[in-house]
Amino acid sequence: MSRKNIYFTLLLVVVLVAISLSYLKIKNDENWTLTKFNSQRLDWQDCYGGFECSTFKVPVNYGKISRETFTLKVLRHSASDKRNRLGAILVNPGGPGGSATEYAYNAESIVSPEISSKFDIIGFDPRGINSSEPIRCLTNSEEDEFLSADTSGGEASKVRELITISKAFAAKCKKAAGAKLGHYSTLDAAKDMEVLRNLLKEKSLNYLGKSYGTYLGTLYAALYPKSVGRMVLDGAVAPNISLREQELAQAVGFDKALENYLKSQSRFKMKDITKLLNKSSSDPMKSKSGRLVTESLVITAVAQSLYDSKSGWRDLTNSLELAIGKGDPTGILELADRYNNRDSSGNYYSNQNDISIMITCLDWKENRTVDQMVSEQAIFKSKSSVFGPYLSFAALPCRYWKAKPKLLTFDLSKIITKPILIIGVTEDPATPYKWAQTLSKSFHNAELLTLKGEGHTGHNRGNKCVDSVVDSYFLTGKIPSKSLICA
Repeated sequence: MSRKNIYFTLLLVVVLVAISLSYLKIKNDENWTLTKFNSQRLDWQDCYGGFECSTFKVPVNYGKISRETFTLKVLRHSASDKRNRLGAILVNPGGPGGSATEYAYNAESIVSPEISSKFDIIGFDPRGINSSEPIRCLTNSEEDEFLSADTSGGEASKVRELITISKAFAAKCKKAAGAKLGHYSTLDAAKDMEVLRNLLKEKSLNYLGKSYGTYLGTLYAALYPKSVGRMVLDGAVAPNISLREQELAQAVGFDKALENYLKSQSRFKMKDITKLLNKSSSDPMKSKSGRLVTESLVITAVAQSLYDSKSGWRDLTNSLELAIGKGDPTGILELADRYNNRDSSGNYYSNQNDISIMITCLDWKENRTVDQMVSEQAIFKSKSSVFGPYLSFAALPCRYWKAKPKLLTFDLSKIITKPILIIGVTEDPATPYKWAQTLSKSFHNAELLTLKGEGHTGHNRGNKCVDSVVDSYFLTGKIPSKSLICA
């Protein structure tokens, strides 16, 4: 759930489009096999100073391999100390829909100098994401309408409106994706990652996955346990969890984070937040351009700020002072747009909003009816007064999805690999700490590193205790048997 810098994103898109690469292609014959996909050659080309870029092809459908393929982009930051190189680490920032090529572009800041000197840092954009045949379902104006919709009050008219918008979204994704609609799942991406490992000629796959990236790592480990090397899963997503359970756990987590924020300062109280939300529902503020600041956008802005207890909390205070004190929604819109990857001109500089839902609807089945969602709003609200009513309808588009979900047919409770490291933050709003505890029990040989604190994910956020354990593990392959609780 890592958010991108707009300027870097635009630069990356321009550069990737501008680069002319001559990649080795699979021969145009009818007998394509998985062996051929695993026998491609990565033709690395220099890209934007100090990095290398390439592409590789993967089958659209692993169950029925044909000439239909996805072309995926991959970026490499090579180890600076080649004499003492220890291998490669694949990285993924989360999402679903976060760009791993952009994440790897920041190799020197996402891992320590000791790690980047001895490991190649590699990121590939999974199918449909960013530079790997990105897919958009909605236009900019349609995206605005979709992200501004609200049903938190449970009013019948608003529910009908959200149903209409959700059905339209599902239909437009079907039109945009065509026959590929059912093949953007995390299960497919995990299989793509094994193809990449083979093309990199790495005996085992070292991996650093954040947030949703932990789910990708978990599926990879379950599919290819003997190929797992040194794996760090930070901000864990619990396996075998339903969409309802995800939504409710996150609603509770964000409410708790909001309460902790309010306790940390004296300017605002919960009643101020409630009043702002009520006003944005009945009489929303307008920006200078005439844009309505709906309750959905206010909720999104608050959520964005709770991912980071340092800069995020500061930004939230500044935004609330403008909105509540002066009736100026500028700060609220900036936070919401940052989360939604929208620039000041109204353009969405990433397709993460669309692809995130597409992946989610393929990864998990939404079993609830609309009536059940409506009736459960009271339960959500009783457990999470602020975020609960909003998140109870989060998976509604999946009710109308035009492709069957790719439900797992293998066990995620007894994964046997080399030792792996799982990191959980006790007050993480997006991936609750209990998910890390659950995931650690799913692996036969996993250690849980606990960070007592606020914010989303634990590594590379300024905690020397956490970072030292991660560095030691990647450099030696060993996890200390003690001192796995950091504060």
